[in-house]
Formats: sequence, structure tokens, C-alpha cells
Amino acid sequence: MKIEKLCLTLILGLILFTGCNNIDDEPIPANESLMAGKWKQTEAYISSGGPQYWVAVENGEEIEFFDNSAFSSNRFTECMVGNFSIEEDKLLLAYNCNEFSSQSENEEGFITYELNFYSNYFILTPTSGPICIEGCSYKYQIQK
Repeated sequence: MKIEKLCLTLILGLILFTGCNNIDDEPIPANESLMAGKWKQTEAYISSGGPQYWVAVENGEEIEFFDNSAFSSNRFTECMVGNFSIEEDKLLLAYNCNEFSSQSENEEGFITYELNFYSNYFILTPTSGPICIEGCSYKYQIQK
């Protein structure tokens, strides 16, 4: 009888422990004011023909979003400034340099991404330009 109670207590404790300890970070609706600040690419979600996995990125892109819908980025050395907007969980970047174009731009001149915003990071998945065949996403974290 004591063993049965002990087993039941252990099972119940294990259920409660795993249930309370496994809190998922849920996406939140993004808007321009949430984006304000300096962000750095820290991880990439890639595949080499098999299942996708996250890998750390050294010296990732740095991008700063401003309250006036402007941004600066070190992604392209030819042009480092532009304007951004968020429409239906999509991030649209328009670089503001004469005679600058990128293979990543769509027909309207925007570089676009699906945007998933979380409490202290966001994930971008390209939706314009060359798209990764296996799929790819990029994680950016706020810089303090």
C-alpha cells in the first residue's frame, strides 16, 4: 500500500513538474513601436537536405528600427538606410539609396519577410527574392 501511494505521488509530482516547467514563448502581434531598437541576428534555421535545425550565427546582421519607420542595417554595404512597415505580420523593407537594388526585392521594390514577434526576439522568414528551397528563417535578438 505504501509503495502504491509513493508511486502515485511520484507520478503526480512528475506530471505537475513537467506541466509547470514547460512554458512556451507565444508570438505576439508586432507593430512599428515594438520593433524600435537595435537588433542582431543570432541564429539561422537551416537545412542541408534533411530536417531543419537552428545554428548560431557569428557576426550576424545588425539592424536598428526607429520610431519614425526608418531603419539602418549593415546587410548591404552599398546602402544601409531605408524605411520599414509592418502589414499583416509581414515586414517590408525599402532601402533609400539611388541606383541600389537587391535580388531580394519584390516587384514593388520591397524586401519582404514573414514576421513572428516574441517578447525579446523576432524571427524573419524571407518571402521575396531568392527563397531557400529547404526553407530558412533568421532569429534576431534585442541588443542592450
